[in-house]
Amino acid sequence: MRVRRWWGTGAVVAAGVCGALVAQGVTGGFAGDGGDGRPGPVRDEVRSAALKVSADGGSATLGRRDTETFSMLGVTWQDHLAAMSGTVEVRTRAVGSGAWSDWLTLDSDNGPEGNGPEENGPEENGTAARGGTEPAWVGPSDGVEVRVNGKPTTRLPQGLRLDMIGSAGGSGSGDDLEPAAFVAEGSADPTASESATSPGSTSPEATDGTTAEPSATESAIAEPSASESAAEPPSAPESPSESATPSESASGSASASPSASAPPSTVPQPTIMPRSAWGADESLSPEAPAYLPGGKIKAAVVHHTAQSNAYTCAEAPSVINAIYTYDVTALGWKDLGYNFVVDKCGTVYEGRKGGVGLPVVGAHAYGFNSQTTGIAVLGTYTDSAPPPAAMTSVARVAAWKLGQYGVDPDSTVTLTTAVDGQNLAGKSWGAGETLSLPAVHGHRDGYNTLCPGDAFYAALDTVRSHAAGPVSGLTLTSVTGTAVVGSTPYTNGPVTVNWSATTPAELISTYEVLVDGEPAATAEGGATSAEVTLTDGTHRLQVRAVHQSGRTSVTEAATVIADTTAPTFTTPPNLALRTGIVSTTSVPLTLNWKADDSAALKEVRLTAPVARSYGPTVTSARHTAPSGTATTWSLNAYDLADNTATASVSGTPVILQETAAARSGTWTTRSSSSYLGGTSLAGASKNASLTWTFTGRSVAWVVSRAVNSGQAHVYVDGQKVTTLDLRSSVRAFRNAVWTQSWSSSAQHTVKIVVVGTSGRPTVITDGIVYVK
Repeated sequence: MRVRRWWGTGAVVAAGVCGALVAQGVTGGFAGDGGDGRPGPVRDEVRSAALKVSADGGSATLGRRDTETFSMLGVTWQDHLAAMSGTVEVRTRAVGSGAWSDWLTLDSDNGPEGNGPEENGPEENGTAARGGTEPAWVGPSDGVEVRVNGKPTTRLPQGLRLDMIGSAGGSGSGDDLEPAAFVAEGSADPTASESATSPGSTSPEATDGTTAEPSATESAIAEPSASESAAEPPSAPESPSESATPSESASGSASASPSASAPPSTVPQPTIMPRSAWGADESLSPEAPAYLPGGKIKAAVVHHTAQSNAYTCAEAPSVINAIYTYDVTALGWKDLGYNFVVDKCGTVYEGRKGGVGLPVVGAHAYGFNSQTTGIAVLGTYTDSAPPPAAMTSVARVAAWKLGQYGVDPDSTVTLTTAVDGQNLAGKSWGAGETLSLPAVHGHRDGYNTLCPGDAFYAALDTVRSHAAGPVSGLTLTSVTGTAVVGSTPYTNGPVTVNWSATTPAELISTYEVLVDGEPAATAEGGATSAEVTLTDGTHRLQVRAVHQSGRTSVTEAATVIADTTAPTFTTPPNLALRTGIVSTTSVPLTLNWKADDSAALKEVRLTAPVARSYGPTVTSARHTAPSGTATTWSLNAYDLADNTATASVSGTPVILQETAAARSGTWTTRSSSSYLGGTSLAGASKNASLTWTFTGRSVAWVVSRAVNSGQAHVYVDGQKVTTLDLRSSVRAFRNAVWTQSWSSSAQHTVKIVVVGTSGRPTVITDGIVYVK
């Protein structure tokens, strides 16, 4: 929202009687063709209609009526020193749909403007044309209605009228415009005296009754190259302050030309679209810009334009141009008052001319213009803050401009008041006093206005934080490429460190991933992750963000253990027969192994002939395998970093039946389907024996057991190793009751000898099983 000083202009034509619509031709807008293939000014028109004021002067209206198409409007009055005491409301009819809008209140708290110390320069010379509300962007409309409700004890300002801004289409200098007007039923034609009178100023009309045609030099605007418009101040022809010499010197504290070239900033300049991008017709504001006394900006003042938020970002240039047209043509101001304008998509536009890199005096903060730069966001932000993209751009512009003069955006600065004043909070001051304000503050901090809206004002701490740094909200969110055991991540290769931050990426120079406090990877400001490779051992990972200001912030550390050494099988896998029931399809055996790791073993997985997983302390597992078939058993050992080691063993269980044994003593054959192969040998004579010879690495003796089974001695390779009692309360067949294993395969003999146990001497055997 603007609270500014004004200058006289010859472009204002006022309508003095209710119902009269008067068209004023001006140029401006967006994307016209200047005749050489480059964008040029687009013609806008200002149409005016006088409001009908009640007999007591306390209210005014403009009845519902048809109009030429317009997109922006505002209500103005004759005396720029007069305050609007009433509530100004308008509603419009949309082109196409014909739907009428709800009543829209026009902000009119800009208040009276006097000739204070800041007003001695060319911007504020006491020759303002009219006072007025904030203009409102309503979109293409062809109907309007206005009502103004004042206070019972206060009369409304004189000369109230509605000014409507609409594009006339096409580009040009404006000399070919024809007036468009209508007179409502029962109204009179406007008179020159009614339209020209402004207390304390001369007539805004030219002495010959026409608007003087600007020279080619005044109206021309050079189009910068693509690179200039994206990141550099406009070229000299577009910024007269950098090259042009004014025809007469400026008075007062403001300087008509900068004392030096644009100073460097501590942070990068954001992309700024030049005035030509929104179609500025420089012939409307031919006066040279003024520059801050001393050439130093102390603070940035944040505004909203109090426009509708319904505009599209493609319409933003037209909105800016319409504001420019309203300010200069309807109100008679020198130029657009803001130094910079930001749309809701975050695009930054050059506002007041003079060079974006120079300390141009704006007209946006009454009493503080000579010490500040003004940044306005298109829209109204009372109930909700601007979109993040817009606030990011405000922070970037503020940081860049303040950085040119060594001002910390998050600091408090001291400003000297140029005039008596009061802010929205009720704090008052006199001219010449000093006032402490944030380096980035809202308009309401230095003036009694709602600007920049409650929601936007509440978000200024965030804007300051974004502008000043360090990066806020920095968090290391995760480390991927690890295996987490308990709460500790392990890795055997590169890991990806992920992070987040609330500071916008555009304000962040770089991110660094720190490993044990030292940078190991660097990423751009828009990144959210980076990969690092770790050496073996325990490491602390952090993320350091470098704000464009150079300030840094660092996350808490995450501990990661790197381990690139694979586990080992200190005992290779091997097979051993075990006790249990034997059949031709299922021979009981045990798979044995021992795995270890330099850091920590996670698990061992059996992948063939079946899939099983075993914990880090497990060293054996019971299985079965078919007889007569070679089976390969494959194991993978995993450590906590998922390094792996693989080992396998192959074995064939072989059933060597009783008939294959060398016999001594008396043995009888018994037949039953319960026996291996359907038969077995039974011996009851003391010292009767059976001897088997085989080549293998594990062996088991298979017997049948019952309550009357006897005992037997077992000899291996000629040595007695045990005596077994085969008695069992439960009848059992094909029972492996004894086993022995070796580390490698070799030829062995197993001999069983009947003990001849008293009362139960019988021993029944199915033979042996061995693994080869």
